[in-house]
Amino acid sequence: MGLIIGTTVLALLSIGIVGGYAVLRMRAGEQEPLDKATLCPLSGPRAITAILLDVTDPIADATATDLRNEFQAIVDQVPTGGLVQVYLLTEKEGELAVSFSGCNPGSGKDVDEWTNNPRLAQDRWERGFQKPLEELSKRLRDGKAGQQSPIMAGIQKINLEAFGLPKYQSLPRTLVVASDMVEHTAAFSIYRTGASYPKYEQSGAQAKFRTPLNGINVRVLEFQRPGLRFSDQELGNFWNSWVSNNSGTLGSFKRLQGIL
Repeated sequence: MGLIIGTTVLALLSIGIVGGYAVLRMRAGEQEPLDKATLCPLSGPRAITAILLDVTDPIADATATDLRNEFQAIVDQVPTGGLVQVYLLTEKEGELAVSFSGCNPGSGKDVDEWTNNPRLAQDRWERGFQKPLEELSKRLRDGKAGQQSPIMAGIQKINLEAFGLPKYQSLPRTLVVASDMVEHTAAFSIYRTGASYPKYEQSGAQAKFRTPLNGINVRVLEFQRPGLRFSDQELGNFWNSWVSNNSGTLGSFKRLQGIL
């Protein structure tokens, strides 16, 4: 009788060990390999966050600090496997400088200690994702005065390059624009017309810069500029109309602290 019980117990233990090993193998298999350069899953990113930073004018220290805090909050919300692309707006229409592009690989707290090494995961996250973004945030106040602020052209460029691929259409997509939001180009200038959407519709800029923002959540972080002949409310209404008429959603329009 004892032999039968002992044999049964050993059999159950063996089944448990094999089953546990199979579960660990399965959980390890769920950890998709990452691209070594971008830290993105090999099958592609899980979400996309594009950030357009307007560096066509320098900003105040208070504004830079507020922007850096907002920037960190945005990065903290990026899911594991989510792609972050940071673009710098230049004074030339459609010419953007890409200052960062990479996925959140997950920190040490995001991995299973039974199937992965949390310390190595944390080190990979800090070196490849968090620290480069922290260094970028420290340089936010280093803008240089430019002749134009082609914000619409910048958004159009990002929409084509970051969001436009068919395989990305079903992904959560967020566009963050940090700028004084005073569009200023030869085609249309808020300095000349004020924050008047009807005047924008009458200009050649509407056809030139139109871009379908379907399914894209747009967030604006506005730098305050003194001495303008229109209010922040009027400027916010203008951009709400622009985003809506391009089939997007303006999720927020937040005025940052400090004055340029």
